[in-house]
Amino acid sequence: QVQLVESGGGLVQAGGSLRLSCAASGSFVRINVMAWYRQAPGKSRELVALITDDDDISYADSVKGRTTISRDSDKNTVYLQMNNLKPDDAAVYYCYGNIEVVRRTLRDYWGQGTQVTVSS
Repeated sequence: QVQLVESGGGLVQAGGSLRLSCAASGSFVRINVMAWYRQAPGKSRELVALITDDDDISYADSVKGRTTISRDSDKNTVYLQMNNLKPDDAAVYYCYGNIEVVRRTLRDYWGQGTQVTVSS
């Protein structure tokens, strides 16, 4: 069973920074894609940033220039460094993984979510 465990959320002042981490554990062949999504109250879940196993990266327009996604393949961990945080960045942040659990079988997994609160 694959699990994604997030950490690093919390309360930060506007203009501050946070670094989120998500570690994948369990038995699997490889990680195909890892991403961060977020969901604010009353809004749908949206993609924040994505990184593939080839290190292709994409960002939502709303976070470009302020956010960096990276991964440590040895630790099966993805990071989201967020700078110059704005009140609109406040949300529950979810880690997502598209993981090859056995050869040629990909499955989607989600973390439990971590709260990011930005005070103005």
